[in-house]
Amino acid sequence: QVQLVESGGGSVHPGGSLRLSCSASGNPLSMYAIGWYRQVPGNQREKVAAISKTGDGAYYNDSVKGRFTVSRDNAKNTAYLQMNSLKFEDTAVYTCRAGTSITSWYNYWGQGTQVTVSS
Repeated sequence: QVQLVESGGGSVHPGGSLRLSCSASGNPLSMYAIGWYRQVPGNQREKVAAISKTGDGAYYNDSVKGRFTVSRDNAKNTAYLQMNSLKFEDTAVYTCRAGTSITSWYNYWGQGTQVTVSS
């Protein structure tokens, strides 16, 4: 099993940036693809980005392409989501998830971190 903990959320103005981290313990991060999801209360959770086990493959939701970058450092057991040019509609709780590939997922989730974009 793997335990995931997110950090790096906060409040920013539109156009600002944040970097989220997803730290793994238990099994090494290198065993898993990592996905980033977000959810606004009352809405369905959506997949924002994902990165393969080795980092050679990635997925981005159309709404974040060109603004968000997913990466990982397996030596540090940490995955990242760099979020630039943030918009009001990026406000959500962001959660990371472990999987076998960027299209196949375990039910291993972190607890989430809040990102708020406001003026």
